[in-house]
Amino acid sequence: MAPELVIFDCDGVLIDSEGVASVLIARELTALGWVMDPDEAMRRFMGMSIGDMQPVIERQLGSKLPEDWRQSTAAKLVQVLAEESRLIPGADAMLEKITALGMDWRVASNSSDEEMAVKFSRTGISHLTDGRTHSAASVIARGGRAKPAPDVFLAAAHAANVPPERCIVLEDSRLGVTGAVAAGMTCYGFSPHGDGAALSEAGARRVFSTLDEIFGVLA
Repeated sequence: MAPELVIFDCDGVLIDSEGVASVLIARELTALGWVMDPDEAMRRFMGMSIGDMQPVIERQLGSKLPEDWRQSTAAKLVQVLAEESRLIPGADAMLEKITALGMDWRVASNSSDEEMAVKFSRTGISHLTDGRTHSAASVIARGGRAKPAPDVFLAAAHAANVPPERCIVLEDSRLGVTGAVAAGMTCYGFSPHGDGAALSEAGARRVFSTLDEIFGVLA
């Protein structure tokens, strides 16, 4: 049965921003006393919301973070993403093609609405994504949870009036795959630079190395 809705993760699927964010997070945590480089920040926090990062950091430090840490870090992240985000190669063409086919699609991300707005503006695809985005922050504001909970995926499906079992998801993180599977959706992994074994282990039906492979599962 053909899917009725495609749900994309943002970072690592549409926008190349995870490396940018990891540099910032590594710098911030090193200043707090948890010395790490961007590669370690990527491994530890890939796909995780800032809110979910905070207790992990506090456990490691053995102390509470400053009261304004989350807000301050989020503001710094928005600024750097507005300056350095780039498109994943082929993302714009893929979205334009899916739109031209008349296929409904959404973006479901642990990024905040403000982060997504600056990333899509910076990369020139706001005209495609406007009205299609769902953030963990908006879900949390209504009592839900960030990925790996299924809530943001379910919010996207509800907004499109499509049952979860008629949705497919494209994700690049273990947290995202876990959430999509928990939502009752068919999830495909995206791993352009590796074999995606962790995504398969989390429940991805297949792992794509290019975005165009999504068209092979739309019929």
